[in-house]
Amino acid sequence: MAVIVALGAFLMTLAGGWTAQRVTDRRHVVLGLAGGLMLGVVGLDLLPEALHAAGDDFLGVPLALLLFVAGFLVAHVVERVLAVRQAAHGAENGQRVPQVGLTAAAAMVGHSLADGVALGAAFQVGGGMGVAVALAVITHDFADGFNTYTLTDLYGNDRRKALMMLFADAVAPVVGAASTLLFTLPEEPLGAYLGFFGGVLLYLAAAEILPEAHHKHPALSTLMCTVGGVAGIWLVVGLAE
Repeated sequence: MAVIVALGAFLMTLAGGWTAQRVTDRRHVVLGLAGGLMLGVVGLDLLPEALHAAGDDFLGVPLALLLFVAGFLVAHVVERVLAVRQAAHGAENGQRVPQVGLTAAAAMVGHSLADGVALGAAFQVGGGMGVAVALAVITHDFADGFNTYTLTDLYGNDRRKALMMLFADAVAPVVGAASTLLFTLPEEPLGAYLGFFGGVLLYLAAAEILPEAHHKHPALSTLMCTVGGVAGIWLVVGLAE
């Protein structure tokens, strides 16, 4: 049953990526929506789940929050190091580094893989839990597909690479759900991963995607798409509870 539901997530992820590439003529609106979706996923989905699952505090601070900050800093450091290397090879100042987009998209694939594992584990616990998690996974995988394509494309990667990462993101929950037929991932490592990944996503949303969305088109429609993205994730999370 978990694998069958994961196939729904596969289709929803592809639908999100298809939507992102079809509205490129209003790129600022796409980026505004992507930033809102990412902010909502981090603040309303990933971080609460990480705090619940990651276990005890470390030196007086929840481990999930430490890893959240670590993820933010690692994303910042990696981007700056790649930008410096790019500049040393003659790239213009401020030019985006394609490898950052691919790395961010790969992190989205890892997140979708964890979604599949969570889906399989929920069905092992019981049908009611499985249905609730399935609703959350399938619905927010639209946002995952949307963000995966947008991130890859935003950093200057060609369409072929963007589609490749989108397909990998779509397959990941199916693979994750199927893996639970063989083993179950302990809750604490999953919570730690979600905390770290949340920090990475927040950096990309706040430092890259939203500033780019408003750089040339500081329109009210872009702002409303950002708010709408957050509200949409809030609705998904609320319905899944």
